[in-house]
Amino acid sequence: MKITIPELALVVLIGASGSGKSTFARQHFLPTEVVSSDFCRALIADDENDLRVTPDAFELLHFIAAKRLALGRLTVIDATNVRPEDRKSLIDLARQYHVLPVAIVLDMPEKVCWERTQQRADRTFGRRVIRRQQGQLRRSVKKLKREGFRYVYRLTSPEEVAAVVIERQPLWTNRKDDHGPFDIIGDVHGCADELETLLARLGYERDPESGVFYHPQGRRAIFLGDIVDRGPRILDAYEMVRGMVKAGHALCVPGNHDIKLARKLEGRNVRVAHGMKATLDEIDALPAAIREIYAQEMAAFFRSLVSHYVLDDGKLVVAHAGMKEALQGRASPQVRDFALFGETTGETDAFGLPVRADWATDYRGEAMVVYGHTPTPEPVWVNRTINIDTGCVFGGKLTALRYPEMEIVSEPARRTYVEPVRPHFPKQKDDAGLLDIRDVMGKRIIDTRLRGPITIRADQAAAALEVMSRFAVDPRWLIYLPPTMSPSETSQRPDLLEHPDEAFAYYQRQGISRVICEQKHMGSRAIVILGRDEAAVRRRFGVEDAGLGICYTRTGRRFFDDPSLESDFLSRVHDAVTRAGWWEQFETDWVCLDAELMPWSMKAQELIRTQYAAVAAAADASLREAIEVIETGLARHSDLAPLLETYRTRLAMAADFRQAYLHYVWPASSLTDLKLAPFHLMATEGRVHVDRDHLWHMETLAALCRQDEELLLATPWLVVAVDDAESRARGAAWWEELTAAGGEGMVVKPLDFIARGRKGLAQPAIKCRGRSYLRIIYGPEYTRPDYLQRLRSRGLSAKRSLALREFALGVEALERFVRGEPLYRVHECVFGVLALESEPVDPRL
Repeated sequence: MKITIPELALVVLIGASGSGKSTFARQHFLPTEVVSSDFCRALIADDENDLRVTPDAFELLHFIAAKRLALGRLTVIDATNVRPEDRKSLIDLARQYHVLPVAIVLDMPEKVCWERTQQRADRTFGRRVIRRQQGQLRRSVKKLKREGFRYVYRLTSPEEVAAVVIERQPLWTNRKDDHGPFDIIGDVHGCADELETLLARLGYERDPESGVFYHPQGRRAIFLGDIVDRGPRILDAYEMVRGMVKAGHALCVPGNHDIKLARKLEGRNVRVAHGMKATLDEIDALPAAIREIYAQEMAAFFRSLVSHYVLDDGKLVVAHAGMKEALQGRASPQVRDFALFGETTGETDAFGLPVRADWATDYRGEAMVVYGHTPTPEPVWVNRTINIDTGCVFGGKLTALRYPEMEIVSEPARRTYVEPVRPHFPKQKDDAGLLDIRDVMGKRIIDTRLRGPITIRADQAAAALEVMSRFAVDPRWLIYLPPTMSPSETSQRPDLLEHPDEAFAYYQRQGISRVICEQKHMGSRAIVILGRDEAAVRRRFGVEDAGLGICYTRTGRRFFDDPSLESDFLSRVHDAVTRAGWWEQFETDWVCLDAELMPWSMKAQELIRTQYAAVAAAADASLREAIEVIETGLARHSDLAPLLETYRTRLAMAADFRQAYLHYVWPASSLTDLKLAPFHLMATEGRVHVDRDHLWHMETLAALCRQDEELLLATPWLVVAVDDAESRARGAAWWEELTAAGGEGMVVKPLDFIARGRKGLAQPAIKCRGRSYLRIIYGPEYTRPDYLQRLRSRGLSAKRSLALREFALGVEALERFVRGEPLYRVHECVFGVLALESEPVDPRL
């Protein structure tokens, strides 16, 4: 006997003690799928026969079952379940989680149950218990479907049980193995002219014999329902859709108008409104000989449609009015109602239409949901959902989303066929893209393309939340934060802590043959985002009255305190981008640059004043006074000469320390005092440029800098072949030249922006700082041999792990933004970078 059960169901085994329920469960289901009342008693009381804990055991059973069903796991209840009141709570549980309840009844003869019970030493109850349980079962077994069980299977002999084969059947909504590509089309409402043109624009052709549209490359359409009502050619639109579905060239989910029409055609008492009369008039105009059959077939077609589909390994969900995460891939009347009507508040507006709840704003599912139902002027992205009903029948347009390309294709309406009841399309909520504390609090695991899952601890999230909530720019700008950078391994040269040879050696060990050395500028990290115009900024970032863009620090804070200076700065960079032809070259309305903004003192003035300058001033004053005292005593105590030399050396070191930070300090009161050195063109519309090597970035940005050499500074660079000793020597010599002139040093990067070495993802960059600059980091006297020797024991593993995780999160954030994913998904990664900055790593690294 074959028993077919849905792949997601609550299977309730029903039978008296000794009927073989537990044995049946072990034979046909995974141990983890079975929740047994006996096992729950044992968990609580160490004895599965301890009836005193039965209420607690069933409370635990329901709790476990609920957790499994919430995760979409098939669950089997192994208990007697012979009384209707016992089964009612399980039926309610299935309804709560929108799964189908299945009853498998093991109605064995009393003699069989008693003989089996006697073979178990742990069972001491009498035969009357089995007799009572069987009586309870048989009084209600014929009512199981009325109780709510979708499928009921009754087995009445051991032979029937032994012959059972369980077949798991995918739910009708489950098309996860279907990967497309698809062209998802919004509400048609009888606009057949626009549908024909849109299909042609999408590359579909009409079969000359059958007249059915098909795509030569095998793409398929997905229609989001509401095929009928209101429009000028309703039956033609229906025939196009039905023909494509029947031929396998399309899928279709039902809309509320389609189902309401089906009910009317089936003879139900349905009020004719909202455009249905136009459909009925076209049907009435058909020849009398085919009218009734046509109406029956039309109703049957719409009735055969599945409420929603889950496609492409669960990455895509399509439904007429949307689908909450908790309902996806499930089956219940509530799921079908949500698919048809969405979520309403129970109220009606001034036009007599239902007030819809904004389920998409709270959506946090992994699957992308494409839906229609509520007309909007343009496709509306909210989180990972998109509404593509752009009101063609109301004079808007018929819209398709090409998947997985994520390209919008629209066909304008020929005219306004029907005036909408509401005079205006609803607007997207203004706060739909803002940061939500629920998305960033607590421990989180963020999946990244480059480094897999990255864990953010709860304490790290709390530290980042302080920065994000109090100091960060408008979160809609925060599409990227740059990673920290690890220094080179400690040099063994007697007078140096860092040298390029160690950086070259690292990449050589990773199997990376060529690197690019870039001068490290004496400034602060800055992210510059520019729009082609203010309209582009509003359209792409959703920020009103923001000018042409923004410049923020690597921790997401606004770089400029003076709004007028920021505006002038952004205008100059924008003009350079325009003269460089980037808008046309990259077919973009926005750019994101990773850069260094100088002077460092512009953002670090307080740090310089309170720490570095204070140290230098105190050292100079105290050391000079000490030297005077020692010089006075030197005439009487000649053995003070070595001490005098020591203090003079320390004074010279303090002077070198002061000179080191003064290289980074100059007045910056106006735009003419600033220099911006861009070194990464991170992203433009439709593309994150991490697929380009660093040489491309250097050359592209050098061309930009030539457009405004007063403000923009091209970064000098040198390519080094790490397997070539002469090339390495040239790289080291260049570093020595830079640092001898007081420069900070250089950054060594693999030529490929994303490089994988022998142990996985390689460091995206390694900084190699000069002897003079490191005085700022380690103090005036760090070059003393004893101090230098202690510093050689510094560890880099934590810093390098941090750099790789932040790099992966930064790239992931940009890729999500460019793909058009919701901002909460982008913010998840940006927030992760900020959270990792609280990790306890030596700040001097």
